[in-house]
Amino acid sequence: MTRLRPGLLASIIAALLAVFLLMPLVAVIPVSFTPTRFLSIPSADDLSLRHYRALIENPLWAQGAWLSVRVGLLSALISTALAAAFAIGIWMLRPRFAGLLMGLALLPMVAPPVVSALTLYFFLVTLSQFNDVIAYDRWAGVVMAHVVMVAPFAVVLISVGLSQIDRRMDLAARAMGAGLGTRVFRVILPNIRFSLILSLFLTFVLSWEEIAVTLFITSVEAVTLPRLMWMGLRDNIDPAIAAISVVLIVVVVLAILGRALWQFRSKTGEAP
Repeated sequence: MTRLRPGLLASIIAALLAVFLLMPLVAVIPVSFTPTRFLSIPSADDLSLRHYRALIENPLWAQGAWLSVRVGLLSALISTALAAAFAIGIWMLRPRFAGLLMGLALLPMVAPPVVSALTLYFFLVTLSQFNDVIAYDRWAGVVMAHVVMVAPFAVVLISVGLSQIDRRMDLAARAMGAGLGTRVFRVILPNIRFSLILSLFLTFVLSWEEIAVTLFITSVEAVTLPRLMWMGLRDNIDPAIAAISVVLIVVVVLAILGRALWQFRSKTGEAP
């Protein structure tokens, strides 16, 4: 098979575009080494690690990161499970109002974030009158709100995966006497595992970076890492935010390099 390779001009344009997009990320690196208490670019003789030490010494950063991880993982698991149940039900039953049901499921995706945030705020405040778990400014309430916001993306990904399955496989399993559970867990889910994995990853990332809704439904008890960074920018522009940004950039870069290395080893292992 002949592979098309980009020409010199296309490569140069792509490289310039990549540099242009990465410049804001690169600019935050020197700022994180400033010795001052405000955002500034230090000279070569004034580099300092004081703001990186602050990330370790201040427990609020670790608590915010751990809360964001917990909320992200639970939101990803719950939203993916609910989206899979909904999408598989639509795919198997094909109800008359499937389009309407799909539209309702995708409504949080198209609604303005402020509208969703206000709705979830009043809902959680109301729940606070009856319980102290899934409530305003509680981590379980944040999980529920994030599930509402990220589940539509999982529905789209899983629905796309289901659209690529030959329905005759499910009909054959049903004709051979397979029950509903067997058809779902032994036939359908294995054929959409890539969509499920992608859904888990995407919903975790979306929950991790969610800030608009989180600002409305939290106050002082459930402070996620994005909210903590927002507070630092709004109150005193703490340069530690630049340090945590660099840490997150390094984590993302390492994850990308690890995935590329894994793919490279997989290809070389399959090569004769």
